[in-house]
Amino acid sequence: MRIIRPATETDLPDLMQLFAEARKFMAETGNPTQWAGGYPSEAQLRADQADGHSYVCEEDGVLLGTFFFAIEDDPTYRVIYDGQWLRDAPYGVIHRIAVRSHQKGVATFCVAWCASQCARQPGTDLRVDTHRDNVVMQRFLKKNGFVPCGIIHLANGAERIAFQRIAE
Repeated sequence: MRIIRPATETDLPDLMQLFAEARKFMAETGNPTQWAGGYPSEAQLRADQADGHSYVCEEDGVLLGTFFFAIEDDPTYRVIYDGQWLRDAPYGVIHRIAVRSHQKGVATFCVAWCASQCARQPGTDLRVDTHRDNVVMQRFLKKNGFVPCGIIHLANGAERIAFQRIAE
C-alpha cells in the first residue's frame, strides 16, 4: 500500500539518488537546466526536513517519490506577471516533486495527498511552478486540474510558469 510520510535523515541517500534520476530524465526530455548543478543539494533537503516540509511516498518500504509541501505564503508567488492567480486564497505549495522512473501514478498520488491536506483548511488551494522547458510536468499538472496562471520569478531571478488548482 502506498503511503506518504515525512522524510527522515535515513532517506537522504535514496533522495539524492532519486533527484539524480529526475535530473537525467529531465535532460532526456528537453529540460536539461531546471535542476542543473546538483539541485536540490543535500543541505536543501536537510533544511526541508528540519522545517517539516519534506515528504516521501513509499510502498512496502520502497521509496517511490518525494516532494516539498507546505501550507504557507511563498514569497516567490507574491508577484505574478503575464497573468494572475485564479483567486487570492490561502494555498499549499508543492516544490521539488520527483518520482522513480517507470512508477505509474506516484506523482498523482502525491498531489492528491497534498490536496487532502489543503482540504483540512477549507478554501485552501494548491500552487506549483515549473520550468518553461519542463513540458512533461506542465502536461502532468494540467491533467491533474492545475491551470497555468502566469510567470513568477524565483529568488535567484529564474523564470517559472506558475499553476494553481482551486480547492475542491
